[in-house]
Amino acid sequence: MRARSNGPTAGKIRRKRNMRNWIIAAAALVAVPGIVSAQDADNGANIFKRCAACHQIGEGAKNGLGPHLDCIAGKPAGHVEGFNYSDAVKNSGIEWTDENLLAWFEADDKLIKGNKMIFPAGIKNADDRADLLAFIKTQCKE
Repeated sequence: MRARSNGPTAGKIRRKRNMRNWIIAAAALVAVPGIVSAQDADNGANIFKRCAACHQIGEGAKNGLGPHLDCIAGKPAGHVEGFNYSDAVKNSGIEWTDENLLAWFEADDKLIKGNKMIFPAGIKNADDRADLLAFIKTQCKE
């Protein structure tokens, strides 16, 4: 009597099935980011109150002590017309990607040394930073 074999065919099938499952899982994570990281724009609006002493956002927003923050996501740092940015920000070459904005909210002086923003405490809670970013993005009407 011959023992049952899990020869190369069974192993190949198993590997293909595992690979297919990983590809499907990765595609789902990319296609549905809300499932992976549910941000709370309402909480972000509350967090923004800390920023509102210097920044405005939304319809009719204007520059103040800081630039207005309408539609900043995806734009280069130092792009808001009519605001006098520090040389550090103007020459940083940074684009406001989600990652850079989250880093800025946590510790602006670490992302762009020599900037003039006066928010030394930063936002230490990662969920609050994500919520603030979600709120800022909801305000863009472009």
